[in-house]
Amino acid sequence: MPETAPSVDSQRWKALIFIALAQLMVVLDSTIVNIALPSAQTDLGISDANRQWVITAYALAFGGLLLFGGRIADLWGRRRTFIIGLIGFAAASAVGGAAVNEGMLLGARALQGVFGALLAPSALSLLAVTFTEARERAKAFGIFGAIAGGGGAVGLILGGVLTEYMNWRWTFFVNIPFAVIAATGAVLVIREPAEGRNSSRLDVPGVILATLGLVSLVYGFTRAESDGWLAGPTLGLFAAAAVLLLTFVLVESKVAAPLLPLRVVADRNRAGVYASLGLAVIGMFGLFLFLTYYLQIVKGYTPVTTGLAFLPMVAGMITGSTQIGARLMTRVRPRLLMAPGFTVAALGMLVLTQIDLTTSYPALILPGFVLMGLGMGTAFMPAMSLATHGVQPRDAGVASAMVNTSQQVGGAIGTALLNTIAASATTAYATSHAAGARSADLLKLQSMVHGYTSAIWWAVGILALAAVIAFTFINTGRPGGGSSAASSDGGAGAGAGAEEAAQVPVLVH
Repeated sequence: MPETAPSVDSQRWKALIFIALAQLMVVLDSTIVNIALPSAQTDLGISDANRQWVITAYALAFGGLLLFGGRIADLWGRRRTFIIGLIGFAAASAVGGAAVNEGMLLGARALQGVFGALLAPSALSLLAVTFTEARERAKAFGIFGAIAGGGGAVGLILGGVLTEYMNWRWTFFVNIPFAVIAATGAVLVIREPAEGRNSSRLDVPGVILATLGLVSLVYGFTRAESDGWLAGPTLGLFAAAAVLLLTFVLVESKVAAPLLPLRVVADRNRAGVYASLGLAVIGMFGLFLFLTYYLQIVKGYTPVTTGLAFLPMVAGMITGSTQIGARLMTRVRPRLLMAPGFTVAALGMLVLTQIDLTTSYPALILPGFVLMGLGMGTAFMPAMSLATHGVQPRDAGVASAMVNTSQQVGGAIGTALLNTIAASATTAYATSHAAGARSADLLKLQSMVHGYTSAIWWAVGILALAAVIAFTFINTGRPGGGSSAASSDGGAGAGAGAEEAAQVPVLVH
């Protein structure tokens, strides 16, 4: 057994419950607030121009600080960082729920993002160093992948219930019991291998460059959505992001203890996971965003009914992750799960391009949701496992942070890109059909649906590209079996047992 291989934790399955609970809280928060936003805007008098900052403040802090949070987890210890992240996230949620004005709410959202950036990478890296046997690892990451994939849809359901039957403040307060239970469980049962620490000095230039670069990139996509892709501020932010991130790569190649060791991202398998996962998130954001609007505005569903409509997709994700991905992961190569999974999800999205004003939910939307869920669940499970498989224990936190970074950037791109496509298609349709329209209201709805379907067509192509990248780049063997390539990290790492040592790892958080 290699020196870096952690010993088996007798309470690892109990630990999984609390790690998964924390992950669910973070993923829920990415969508639960969206449902509550109209009510919060009215209650606090937030202008239409500023309401986007309720989402953007969180996204900028979370996306910009993820790599820093992952490095802190490696430096301080994942368990300690996990608990600090939970406590801070709960406190920020309490402030958000009690907000009496716009500034207080926006500040709370930014704080949620800061502590989320500590919590998310420490949760995934704890899972990586806790489950070391191939079959157990597959089961654990199957559960984690199902939560990562389906938690956003669950957030839509919970957000609808809380907003409709209580009030928008409970979409914040609901995080507190999640955090208290998870933190208590972490104190009692979660253990971390001592040999997994990385005691190197913090790379301050790397922290500054990565944080500013990622904030510029995420904010650039936000401005692109509101100001246009060729607007001066948008182009300026993209240019700044490019310069900062390229400088970051140069610095990381020179310093003795980099924030992001290039060995973590240089492996072709890790690159394949980052890229395919980021693209898949773009497609998923298209689905959640446009189908939520379609069901509520066009079909007239209530917030609760809209949330319930997504349940079959959640069930599909759980089934795909735990019953397909987890069962097959130790038998077939990861790319033979990820590529078909993304392809099935693309087929589900393809079905949803056929929606119109009179579409039947059982006949068309339901099958599309089920295919989407099964495909994404099947693909997410091996992706989450590959994200940290074979990574050296000292790099587990920052490798985990790279997974969330790819998802966060993918979400920002998805929101901006697909919104822009939908808005342009809606305007073009309304202009070209104005002369023959029977009524202005009917034309408005028809234009909206045309815009949604146009954006969903793009999402189909993006998911298909994710499948191609996963199949082309990811060439590692099945866990416990042989590998077609050697790991760039030099052998077994966090979460890799003796029988996995020959396998190529990979990936990010």
